[in-house]
Amino acid sequence: MKLSGWGRHPVLDCGVEHLRRWEDLSEVVRRDGTLIARGNGRSYGDAALNRNLTLSTLAMDRMVAFDAASGLLTCESGTLLSEILHTFAPRGWMPPVVPGTAAVTVGGMIAADVHGKNHHRDGSFGRYVESLTLLAGDGRTLRCTRTENRDAFLATVGGMGLTGVIVCASFRMKRIETGYLTAETVATPDLDTTMALFEDSAEWPYSVAWIDCLAQGAKAGRSLVSRAAFANLESLPPRLAHRPFGPANQARLAIPADVPVMLLDFAAKPFNALYYRSRRARSGPRLTHYGSYFFPLDRVAAWNRLYGRQGFLQFQCVVPKSESAAGLRRLLDCIATARDTSFLAVLKLLGSEGEGMMSFPMDGYTLALDIPLRNGTAELMRSLDAMTHEHGGRVYLAKDACSAPEHLRQGYPRHRHFQSVRAALAAGKPKFASALSERLAL
Repeated sequence: MKLSGWGRHPVLDCGVEHLRRWEDLSEVVRRDGTLIARGNGRSYGDAALNRNLTLSTLAMDRMVAFDAASGLLTCESGTLLSEILHTFAPRGWMPPVVPGTAAVTVGGMIAADVHGKNHHRDGSFGRYVESLTLLAGDGRTLRCTRTENRDAFLATVGGMGLTGVIVCASFRMKRIETGYLTAETVATPDLDTTMALFEDSAEWPYSVAWIDCLAQGAKAGRSLVSRAAFANLESLPPRLAHRPFGPANQARLAIPADVPVMLLDFAAKPFNALYYRSRRARSGPRLTHYGSYFFPLDRVAAWNRLYGRQGFLQFQCVVPKSESAAGLRRLLDCIATARDTSFLAVLKLLGSEGEGMMSFPMDGYTLALDIPLRNGTAELMRSLDAMTHEHGGRVYLAKDACSAPEHLRQGYPRHRHFQSVRAALAAGKPKFASALSERLAL
């Protein structure tokens, strides 16, 4: 069947099989040809596509065990984050790190070593994974921790599914007293002020900025920086105190059809300016439910249709702190002067290196933006990719559809160690491969 990532590009004809029982997995791996495991298909590009065999793990979604004393949750890799939140948030628990959507599986979160709005303080998801069970390419089933099969563990966290199929995993949850956060939004007039505010907001557990990437000149880099922390029970007003974890976050709007790209071109710049002015006028802290703060786009079903029938490309890079100011200015100038337009551009401050050999985060700033696909978009992405690496950064493989092999080798210095571990797990010839790994000669 035809498959794509969330960006709807590329679209490939893939052999597809739905895994129903873990007992069948060994037989699947013994077949000729390569394969890749696929969760809920929320990586944006070609990371979860294999023309020979793309193996869906969505049916393998049991929560196996939970230790309320330690907060350790064990579940199968096809378990959705949304189901974990639905089950545990009303009981005062949630994962310590969540990405920008709850429609991802635990296996996908580990494979991409996802990060959130709290990376500057708490790191990426892999930091909280205690153990995982991996079916490797040579047919072995391995229990992997930081001390047992350590290399396999560190290659799998952030390894984009290329070391094997994650069967199940155990990770630490964190306590929350309520399901609400106290948040405030601060408007900044330019990039220097935006970055200074991030640095001054280190005490806030969560921070993120919507950045107007179409603003130029003195306004380049103007942003709306949102900072937040979980609220305690005493801070909730009476109308919320009786239901401190709030309602489940559900989609309130659906995009019924693809939006013409011409409409986006017409609306992008005035929309960004209007959105900035309207939010700048608001001041003071507010209470917001965790679903609205962490997963705002989950409230819009099929929002990827907003970018037209051809789909879109997401570009996400991280630039080290020493190069962030110069690197981000170059990137923003390139985006603002290009023909392509972007409504959604997000800036975050990241902390230390990720857990895995191929983890994306580093100590610096990450910029992410969506651009509708048309003639010239891929060339723009490659230009942004080159600029990123000229400033010592790298692109996020879970979002990538255009990067070049030489940039992967430059941006991920542990790739050779990763490749040797991957080969050892498959007795010399990698069994797990994707369109991404083939494109990047990984």
